[in-house]
Amino acid sequence: MKKIACLLMLLGLAGGSTLQAQDTYVPYDPEIYRLIDRYHILYGTQLPEFHTAVRPFGRQDVAKLAELSAQNSSNATDVFNTTYLLNDNWNYTEQDSNTSKYIFLKYFYKNKTDFYHYQSKDFTLRVNPVLHVEAGYDNQSDGIRYVNTRGIQLEGTIDERLGFYTFIGENQARFPEYVVDRIERDNVVPHEGWWKPYNTTGYDFLTARGYLNYGLTRHVEIQLGHDRHFIGEGYRSMVYSDYAPPAFFLKLNTRVWKLHYMNLFQELTPQFKRTQVDELFDKKYMALHRLGINFTPNFNLGIFETVIFARDEGKFELQYLNPIILYRTVEQMIGSEDNASFGIDFKWNILNRAQLYGQLYLDELRIDEVKSGNGWWGNRQSGQIGAKYIDAFNLSNLDLQGEVNIIRPYTYQHQDQYRNYQHYNQALAHPNGANLYEFIGIARYQPIPKLNVTAKAIFTKYGQDEVTATDTINWGNNVNYPYTKRALGYGNKIAQGNTTNQLHLDLTVSFQLRHNVFIDLKQILRSSDVEIRSPDAEINSFDMNTVFTSFAFRWNIPQRLHEF
Repeated sequence: MKKIACLLMLLGLAGGSTLQAQDTYVPYDPEIYRLIDRYHILYGTQLPEFHTAVRPFGRQDVAKLAELSAQNSSNATDVFNTTYLLNDNWNYTEQDSNTSKYIFLKYFYKNKTDFYHYQSKDFTLRVNPVLHVEAGYDNQSDGIRYVNTRGIQLEGTIDERLGFYTFIGENQARFPEYVVDRIERDNVVPHEGWWKPYNTTGYDFLTARGYLNYGLTRHVEIQLGHDRHFIGEGYRSMVYSDYAPPAFFLKLNTRVWKLHYMNLFQELTPQFKRTQVDELFDKKYMALHRLGINFTPNFNLGIFETVIFARDEGKFELQYLNPIILYRTVEQMIGSEDNASFGIDFKWNILNRAQLYGQLYLDELRIDEVKSGNGWWGNRQSGQIGAKYIDAFNLSNLDLQGEVNIIRPYTYQHQDQYRNYQHYNQALAHPNGANLYEFIGIARYQPIPKLNVTAKAIFTKYGQDEVTATDTINWGNNVNYPYTKRALGYGNKIAQGNTTNQLHLDLTVSFQLRHNVFIDLKQILRSSDVEIRSPDAEINSFDMNTVFTSFAFRWNIPQRLHEF
């Protein structure tokens, strides 16, 4: 992998004058990306080269979009948001208004966005502290629940060709009880990697991300690093979400004409067992490519394919490095049982006011078995359909989103952890795994420029696996289980097993004190009604109702969300 990356960089150097200025990426924060989505729906037809299904986005693209918004925004809130995006991407636009009136000790906060920055023709640098302090009360547990994160974020460019980014944070936390239940089930803190106990009931862990980004030609770039990715236009992703922790990756982006072709190669951890001694974890790999086509300025269609595999002693299968071949063909030619999947996604912006989007993920599909309607376990697919409505009912800055996700049992599972669709014991797609129906409704309102009110309702009906004293009956929910130990061959249906009706309500009020400095007041109401199937076939009901209230101060870091 390293030799290939070096070779590609050398080829890029040979291109000389064909290289373009290389940008870094806007760190993935769902609330900031919500603003980008909003203005892309409103004005994206004027920026046809901006493809939005592969995230994070380059700062250069976001700056261009913000410039379009600046030309069209009229109300104070949109002007504030547009100014935020321009200032946050100041080194890619001339339209920012980022000069600070309050310079600290001559060198710090010389602009509004960065604690420290430097800019010259050949080099830019941005340095920012990271802080997240949160305290809350959970009715299911004793004592204060809290998050304490301190860190630093650096990014910049060299010679307008090489971009770099790094983030590191030290964390201690005590989570609400429903999050603790997930930690005990999977033996890992959601979104994170290795952890250790902290003060008996808490968790201590590091978060680290970083990458190098280099322009090989005017239309091709290479990225090497350790980070998360997100594919899709929805709140969830059926393909690749930001739920699992960061992983090592090599990424190629090719953007030319109406096309965006992305190749992603990743090294993943198949199974995590926390021990008190140094231990090298096993490896597995993923190759993913997606071709996005802007058929019109309003309509984008994407075709994607993934394969997850492992070889003896963690060897990479070199044939999957071919960037323009079907992985399923390679899998068949080499005689493997690797986990290949295929799918499509689409986005349709309607009248600069709404967006319709969706995804279809095919893990395995047999048409004859589908037609028979007999619930064959091997028909493993997931689908998503959703819509966004901007300035709903002619009320400025009220944005609505509705989404439906359906995932059949055993989707994303495989014969073992070396080929299933997970990393570090955590699902790569939906955080609740599979075997579910889900309905999501989100209302976001910004009544004044610095104040955001977000209300979410997430209803999920899913079937949990049965855990007994001696065994676990696999009904197709947890992606960590092998499908070879499935409960049924035929007669499967969605939400089978311990059927669970779960409602997650979240009301969050955020106020931006200054650029990227927020205070949040959050209220979560969560009910989970589980039908427990006992060995004698009786069904008992078990309810768990959570009330969690928290207050947070955030500086250059997104909210920590646990929506599963």
